[in-house]
Amino acid sequence: MRRRTVYILSLLLCSGIILAGCRKDLCYDHDIHGLKVRTVLYPQWELEWEYEHGIDWDTQWDSEQFLHEYEEFTPEQATGIAAFVYHEDGTNTENHLPAEGGELPMSEGEKSLLFYNDDTRYILFGDMSSSATATATTRTRTRSTFAELHAGERTVNAPDVLFGEWIEEHHAEVTAEPVPLSINMQPLVYTYLVRYEFESGLEHVAVARGALAGMAESVYLRGGVTGNESATILFDCTLTDFGAEAVVTSFGVPDFNPQSDNEGKGSFGMSLEVRMNNGEFKTFEFDVTEQVAKQPRGGVITVSGLEISDGEAGTGSGFEVTVEGWGEFQDIVLPL
Repeated sequence: MRRRTVYILSLLLCSGIILAGCRKDLCYDHDIHGLKVRTVLYPQWELEWEYEHGIDWDTQWDSEQFLHEYEEFTPEQATGIAAFVYHEDGTNTENHLPAEGGELPMSEGEKSLLFYNDDTRYILFGDMSSSATATATTRTRTRSTFAELHAGERTVNAPDVLFGEWIEEHHAEVTAEPVPLSINMQPLVYTYLVRYEFESGLEHVAVARGALAGMAESVYLRGGVTGNESATILFDCTLTDFGAEAVVTSFGVPDFNPQSDNEGKGSFGMSLEVRMNNGEFKTFEFDVTEQVAKQPRGGVITVSGLEISDGEAGTGSGFEVTVEGWGEFQDIVLPL
């Protein structure tokens, strides 16, 4: 009987150890079911290339006139999101999430949140220490033969497509279940279809490129308000049956608040530089203030009546230049 009792006690002790071990293993996963700040981001992407102000292109688009469909310029959804969490003590943390969103790590307390897509190439971000000062600009681009349209303006590369969103106040609290947070990623860069229509002499043009002056040099990520400094965007053109065209991205016009302004302020100029088949250059300049002011955030800019005479083209010289023979225009893209 004594041996049997010892055996039973030993069995019970071993069972207790096993049960205790299992209970301990279960406790390893307590964080999954525990209380913590668990904010899950659900982004929506506002895929627009221009906004109605003076002209409603969305409803009056003429595909036969412009030789493009309206939807052709619609930007694609970005591939990732940079998320900045600004804390009450003045510090901030940066995280990167996929375009579909996901859990955004943060501590408990009052926060301000700032988001933008992190897959850009030419855009430079500055003053990120505060959501109120965070800005985006683009890289300097130089062109040896460029004649200034606006004295003193920096010449820049067209920016990449940029989206942004900010939340002024967000209360992060400890919860047992994930807290969904929906954000609307709005465009901060817009598209202009630029058209140069020739009256005569287009057959003499080998290569063309353009510039759009007076445009916003930067944009605040918080609210999409543009800075008051202007810049000249340099771009290349495609030759067409009617002349030349380009699809140009921009932050829009300077000193523009989407919440209160409907029309751009300032003056805007545009140029076209062509290299003719005889190797000579010719530059056309235009005042496009009226067109751009009515389209502060994307649209269509058209200039017409361009001419190149046979005399300017040197017809009959027997010397013809091709793009392959002279090479492409060489612009230099520089960091700020």
